[in-house]
Amino acid sequence: MTAQGHLLFPVTCTLIAHKLQLTPALADASLWQTIPAALASALLPDLDHPKSVLGQRLPWISKPLSRLFGHRGFTHSLLAVAAAIWGLNQSMPPDTLPMGVKDALIVGYLSHLLGDWLTPAGIPFFWPIKRRFRLPGWPLRSGGAIETGFCTLTLLVAGWWCGWRL
Repeated sequence: MTAQGHLLFPVTCTLIAHKLQLTPALADASLWQTIPAALASALLPDLDHPKSVLGQRLPWISKPLSRLFGHRGFTHSLLAVAAAIWGLNQSMPPDTLPMGVKDALIVGYLSHLLGDWLTPAGIPFFWPIKRRFRLPGWPLRSGGAIETGFCTLTLLVAGWWCGWRL
């Protein structure tokens, strides 16, 4: 999925997580707080690619990650999600951020993994095991009109379902 898709999809996922009351904190949080938080973390998994949006801005992080793990390696795994949650809890004293914002940061990161799981290349959920997982029979190619249409349509449907009116 492209950066554009990875910036549309976390909004969709945040709206759905809020509507489904995925966590009590997300259910109570303001979408004005949670959507920016999800957007802030949605591009993080692609730090392992020096030509990604964040990789170009943070080459001192991106290049070593790329050399160590390659693209769609560690940063696209459940182990990375666990490390991110642990790091978030260790680096932020309690009550620094509202819990809904912390949960939205996780939703944003997970939305990236979900988006890449929909592509033919898949992702290594259980890294360091190299096997990649993808949604069977769902060839959502990165880039182009189909990806943009899919991300836009899911966002519109989620917005409608959550009660947003244009």
